Amino acid sequence: MTPIRIVIADDHPIFRAGLQGLLSAQEDFDVVGEAANGREAVSVVRHAAPDVLLMDLQMPELDGVGATREIKAASPGTRILILTTYDSDGDILRAVEAGATGYLLKDTPREELFKAIRATARGDSVLSPSVASKLVGRARGPVNRSLSAREIEVLTLVARGISNKVIGKDLRISEATVKTHLLHIFAKLGVDDRTAAVTAAMERGMFRLER
Repeated sequence: MTPIRIVIADDHPIFRAGLQGLLSAQEDFDVVGEAANGREAVSVVRHAAPDVLLMDLQMPELDGVGATREIKAASPGTRILILTTYDSDGDILRAVEAGATGYLLKDTPREELFKAIRATARGDSVLSPSVASKLVGRARGPVNRSLSAREIEVLTLVARGISNKVIGKDLRISEATVKTHLLHIFAKLGVDDRTAAVTAAMERGMFRLER
């Protein structure tokens, strides 16, 4: 099994060291670099070519959103998982629109973090349960809880096992837009991953797959 190559970008050295120790204990993880600010993260990713970058939002020189945007332009194969203490819907959407694959809070339990990193490496969108709950609380009401026609299209393709990149090509939208749709879907359905979203939507009769 080829290990998942990971870079950690955070301006707190103690947090970076603790996270590196935690991840290095997993047989399928290989921490190949770290960065103390967004500008350094861009450089480290360029040289280390990781599968997954764990990115803080608030960092000096270049913040997480700006670094995400530059990294996705230069190294599209690297998946970016935001790991931060900031959970406003504005922060979430800015990060995803810049190209982040997922968004977790730093109080995420370690097993959930491991699961999220593996999902991110596969290209799956990941949303912290607490972030999902927060967004659901801001999307109250029967109209907002309903999925749009476009969201149903995206979720139908997800249910068929199609990647975000291919979904974007099929629907003629960017991969970042696909991820934004998925975050909206997660929030409306009160779930935190693709599989749970498909299951919840089908249970509620929002769509069904043709045999």
